[in-house]
Amino acid sequence: MVNWFSLTIQTPNLIRRISSKLRDCREMAAPISPFQIILGSSSIARRRILSEMGYKFTIMTADIDEKAIRKERPEELVMALAEAKVVVYEGTIREKPSNKDEARKFIKGYSGSHASVVSSVLITNLKTGTRKGGWEEAEVYFYDIPVEIIDNLIEEDVTFKVAGGLMLEHPLTLPLVEAVVGSTDTVMGLPKALTEKLMNDAL
Repeated sequence: MVNWFSLTIQTPNLIRRISSKLRDCREMAAPISPFQIILGSSSIARRRILSEMGYKFTIMTADIDEKAIRKERPEELVMALAEAKVVVYEGTIREKPSNKDEARKFIKGYSGSHASVVSSVLITNLKTGTRKGGWEEAEVYFYDIPVEIIDNLIEEDVTFKVAGGLMLEHPLTLPLVEAVVGSTDTVMGLPKALTEKLMNDAL
């Protein structure tokens, strides 16, 4: 029998998760996994992180208006959206920029400053209905960000695809990151340790 696990991450993200048992099976060279994973996110970073964790998966995304769901606290918002990640700058929640002016304002604000990133994970065992969720926070400190870098990021449209216009792993952004307090995978949208824990808890 196949067990299905749904792991909701950043956009009502549905992921079906293999648990540590699958990893054990893989280590014993079992040819077929008893679990399947579905990632409900179009995020390239999340795909990469999940692959780095050793899982094979398919992708299923949901078409909703994320901005129609509102909460005051970032921790509540990410869980309500199952959107997995929002950026908090000077106490204000920042989601994906809606236009170039907003994107420019966001990125300029990070220059020589810092922002917090709050990521959530929600896992559902589709066989038992068990749901486990949690959130994690990290902080990113930036050097001064040159105007030409901001212009290039906006022209690439990269800032419109991520919460707060913040893409840590982008080659134009990464050299300008002074420090990350917390895990980089939290900033990128899928905290590995939290994901593993919740997957095991959902079994």
